Amino acid sequence: MTLLVNTIASPLQVGVYQNEKLHERYIEEGKTSDVLLPLLMKLLQRYPVSRIVYARGPGSYMAIKLTYVTLKSIEVVQGIPCFGCSAFTLNNNQPVKAMGNLYFIKEKETIITKKFDTPVEAAFVLPQSIQDLEIDEESAPAYLLPAV
Repeated sequence: MTLLVNTIASPLQVGVYQNEKLHERYIEEGKTSDVLLPLLMKLLQRYPVSRIVYARGPGSYMAIKLTYVTLKSIEVVQGIPCFGCSAFTLNNNQPVKAMGNLYFIKEKETIITKKFDTPVEAAFVLPQSIQDLEIDEESAPAYLLPAV
């Protein structure tokens, strides 16, 4: 089984995939630092997880960092490999909140920040299947911090 973890936006989402198909979805309100590890521990006890994929960015710097450290710790301690995917694959390539009125957008293969005068509402959705999900061999966070 595969876990797909998205902590880019609130609420936190974790999908449990069996044979590449969404088996169960978990939605948690609260801070990533408070809810991620207890949820993952519950899921690791409940399911025979063989890999974990997470949205490695762009998005909330702190949430990405916490998620990465947590998943790499699980990888080291339990031997469950961790992989990444682009946050854009989970929100239909819509803008991702950076800070203030700046958003990350993807133009072809380049990610830039763009200012929007009105807030952009782009929902993150766990796909029904991860068969075609572009999974990066790289698991390190994709930190894309705009100039302040």
